[in-house]
Amino acid sequence: MYSYDPVLFSRILTGLTLFVHIIYATIGVGVPLLIALAEWIGIKRNDPHYLLLARRWARGFTVTVAVGVVTGTAIGLQLSLLWPNFMKVAGQAIALPLFMETFAFFVEAIFLGIYLYTWDRFKNRMYHFLLLVPVAIGSSASAFFITTVNSFMNSPQGFDWVNGQMTNIQPLAAMFNPSMPTRVSHVLVTAYVTSAFLLAAIAAVSMLRGRSHVYYKKALRLTMTSALIFAVASAAIGDLSGKYLHEYQPEKLAAAEWHFETKDSAELILGGILTKDNEVKFAIKIPFALSILAGGTPDTVVQGLNEVPEHERPPLRATHYFFDSMVFIGIFLTVVSLWYVVWQYRRRKTGKPISRLLLYAIVAGAPLAFLAIESGWMFAEVGRQPWVLWKIMTVEEGATTSEHVDTMLVLFTLLYLVLSVTAVKVLRSMFRHNPAEAELEANGMEGGMKR
Repeated sequence: MYSYDPVLFSRILTGLTLFVHIIYATIGVGVPLLIALAEWIGIKRNDPHYLLLARRWARGFTVTVAVGVVTGTAIGLQLSLLWPNFMKVAGQAIALPLFMETFAFFVEAIFLGIYLYTWDRFKNRMYHFLLLVPVAIGSSASAFFITTVNSFMNSPQGFDWVNGQMTNIQPLAAMFNPSMPTRVSHVLVTAYVTSAFLLAAIAAVSMLRGRSHVYYKKALRLTMTSALIFAVASAAIGDLSGKYLHEYQPEKLAAAEWHFETKDSAELILGGILTKDNEVKFAIKIPFALSILAGGTPDTVVQGLNEVPEHERPPLRATHYFFDSMVFIGIFLTVVSLWYVVWQYRRRKTGKPISRLLLYAIVAGAPLAFLAIESGWMFAEVGRQPWVLWKIMTVEEGATTSEHVDTMLVLFTLLYLVLSVTAVKVLRSMFRHNPAEAELEANGMEGGMKR
C-alpha cells in the first residue's frame, strides 16, 4: 500500500535536483578557466589551435550554462517550497550569500554574451581575452557564495540561538564559518579537475577514432597537465578537510571510517563490509593513517561512534562508501594525469606515440570524475544526518508537510530528463558534423603543421 511521507519525498526531490545541477554547475565553474588558459596560450604563441580550442569549448559551454540556470533556479524554488521551516529559521543568515551568488552569475552571463559576440572583432586579441576574465571570476565566485551556504549548514555561526530563533545575526560571520575555507576550496579545485578530464576525454575519444591532428594533442597537453596540478591540490585540501572534520564534525569522520572506539593510533579503513554487530570485515586497514589524517600525528586521539547517540549517527554504510568512492576515484585521476605528464616528458626523447590504454584511461576518467563529485556531495550531506542545520535543526524539523511533493517529484524528474536529453542532442549536433580539422581548413589555417 502506498504510504506518503513528505519528508522522504522532499529529500528525494532535493537530492535529485542537486544530483543533476552539480553536473552542470561543475562544468560551469571549471570550463571557463580552461577556456581562458587555451586563449591565453593561443595569443601568447600566436597558435591557431589553442585559439580554436577556446572558441569550440566556449560554444559548448553556453549550452551547459543554459541548462544550469534552470536547475539552479529549481534549487532556489525548492528551498522555499520543500524546506520552509529551515528557511524561516536560517533564511536571514544565508540571505547575503544567496543574493551575492545571483549577482556573480549575472556578471558571468553578461560578459559571456559579450565574449561570444566579439570573436575576431579586436585587432588586439588580448582585449577579447580580458572579457573572459569576469566570466571565469563570476563562475568561481558563484560557486564560492553558494558553497558558503552549505558550509553554514555544517558549521553554523554568526548568531545567537534564543528560544528556537536566530537573533543578533551577523551575515559575514555566518558566511565565513569554520567549514568555509576547506569546503569552498575543495569544491573549486575538484570542479577544475573534473572539467579538465571532461575536455581531455573528448580529445582522447577523437584520437581513439583515428584522428591524429595536432589540435587534439594540444588539447590533451593542456587539459591533462592542468588536471595533474588540480588533482594534487585536491588531495592536499582533502587532508585539510579531514582535520576540519576531526575538530568540528567528529561524528562524520568516524562514520566515514567506521571508527567506533575513541583512541589514538587509529587506522584508516578502506572498503570492507559492516556487519549488524558493527564488525568490519574484508577491509583494507592502514595503521595510524586515520590519526594522521585527523591531527597530523600517529598519536592523535580520534573520537569514536560509541560516544555518539545512535539516533544522531549518520547512515554508516552510505557515508563510508560515498567517502571511499571519492577517495579511490581521486587517486585514479591523479595517477592517470601523472601517467600522461610522464609520457609527455619521455615522448620528447623517445618520440613514442601515446598508448591506447592511456587514452582509454583518460576517457574513463571523465565519468569517474563526475561520479567522484556526486559521491563527495552525497558524503557531505548524508554524513551530516540527521541534521539539516548542524546540532540545531533536524531534517524532519526543517521539511514541509505539503501533500503534493510526490507530484512535484514526477514533474521535476520529467523536466530534468527533457533538459539533459536536449542538451546532449544540441551538443552533438554542434560538433559531430563540424570537426576541428574542417574548421581549421575553413579558416585558412595549416592543420597539423604548427606544433
